[in-house]
Amino acid sequence: MKRLAIKEIEATLFNEMEVSEEWIDQLKYDERKGVQRLLGKYEKQKALEAERMQMHEIMLMHEREAWQNGYNYVAGLDEVGRGPLAGPVTAAAVILPKDASLPGLTDSKKLSKEKREFFVEEIKKQALAYSVVFVDADEIDRVNIYEATKLAMQRAVNNLDIQPDYLLLDAMKLANSLPQESLIKGDQKSLTIAASSVLAKVARDEYMVELEKVYPGYGFAKHVGYGTEVHLKAMNALGITKEHRKSFKPVADCLIKQST
Repeated sequence: MKRLAIKEIEATLFNEMEVSEEWIDQLKYDERKGVQRLLGKYEKQKALEAERMQMHEIMLMHEREAWQNGYNYVAGLDEVGRGPLAGPVTAAAVILPKDASLPGLTDSKKLSKEKREFFVEEIKKQALAYSVVFVDADEIDRVNIYEATKLAMQRAVNNLDIQPDYLLLDAMKLANSLPQESLIKGDQKSLTIAASSVLAKVARDEYMVELEKVYPGYGFAKHVGYGTEVHLKAMNALGITKEHRKSFKPVADCLIKQST
C-alpha cells in the first residue's frame, strides 16, 4: 500500500468526517515524527470531543427528567447584568428540542467572545423558542435590582412564542403557577439555562457597545457598565447618564459630589 505524505495524512485526520480505527492503528507504526505528532493531536482532539459530548449529556439531565415526567416545553432562564452601575439587567428564556446538539455549551462566563457568538447562532437555529428582555436603569431604581431581575425573567417567559410548561432557573424562583426547578450554578448544570445565559450575555454586551456610541468617553464597550476605575473616573468627569443606576451607591455618591 502506498504510504501517504504527511500533508495527506493531516488532511484525512482533520477534514474527513470519519476515519477508520484500522487506519489509525496503522499510523501508530509509522516511524515518521511528523505522523506521530499529528496522531497525538488527533487523539487529543477526539478525547476533548468525547469529554464535551459526555458533559452535554450530563447537562441535559434535568431537562430529560422533566420530559420523562410529561413536560414537553422546558424553558431555561438566566440573567446577566445584576452587578453593573449602568445599563439594563438582561434575561433570556430558551426552549430547546429534545434532540438539541450543542456540545461545549456552558456558562457564558466560561466561553470566549467568539464561542459565545458561535453558540448564539446555533441556539437560535435549534431552539423551539427563545426571547431576550431588557429592564432599564429607571425600572431597576424603582423596584430594586432583585425584583427587576425577576421582572426580566418573567417577561422573557411571557415573550416566548411557545409557552413553556416547566422552568429551569439559575438560583431563582418566579412567582407564577408553572412548575419550576432552581439550580445553584444552573448555567453549568443545565443546557437550556446555559443557552439562555449565552443569549443574555451577548445581547447585553451588544447593547453596551452601542451605548458607547451614544455616550463616548465612559468606556461602556469595554467594562459593560461595571464599576471599574475607568468607569468611576468617567462618571466623576462627565457626569451621570440616564443609563446609570442611581440607587447603586457609587452612582448615588457621584450625584452627591456633583450637587455640592
